[in-house]
Amino acid sequence: MKQVKITVEEMNDSIDKTIFSDLESCDPEEVVSRTGCRFDKIANQYFVNIWGHEYCVDLNRYEVQPKGTGIKTYQDFLYLFILYYLMQSKAIKPSGEWVSEKDIPSGAAFFRGPHTIPGNLITSRFGNDIDAFKKESKKLNGISLDMADAAFSFEITPAIPVAVLYFMGDEDFPSEAKLLFDKTIGLHLTLDIIFALAVEICNTLGTTKDHQ
Repeated sequence: MKQVKITVEEMNDSIDKTIFSDLESCDPEEVVSRTGCRFDKIANQYFVNIWGHEYCVDLNRYEVQPKGTGIKTYQDFLYLFILYYLMQSKAIKPSGEWVSEKDIPSGAAFFRGPHTIPGNLITSRFGNDIDAFKKESKKLNGISLDMADAAFSFEITPAIPVAVLYFMGDEDFPSEAKLLFDKTIGLHLTLDIIFALAVEICNTLGTTKDHQ
């Protein structure tokens, strides 16, 4: 799979139009079959449900927009994820086995430095207020998991669940938030796009603003 070489600091606010062209070159029937999305042949638009919200990918206008309320995207990372999800994801079900980003093939070398997953965005909001973390996670359709001090899984797509684990701090260690992925995620997406998705999740849980 081709990687797109992004970092939080370097990502542009607009997505390269060639990515839309790459998606347009895909067979719509095959994309629909793999992802369960809808395709409007006349309008040249895909409609896909991501984290409980519907998004429209307009291949003529080179844009991704929520249909109604959607998640507030950080530097278009969510929209980039949507485009690559439509192009790259496989028609496979989750394995049910959670792994860290370092357990994804080549992840130990990739997810560090500028590609460190910013779990601190979550802890900077909630601190040791575990009840507030639980409340926000439930608002985002999270399903409680028996892990850490609190944990929730989020169905980004039926094939791509992501778990967020929260560990309360004490006098020696600060609170910590970690993300876990289904073991199959490396079959769906490149490391760069997994990183983009992780940044979206951390920003969504870490912001005090409502969805837009």
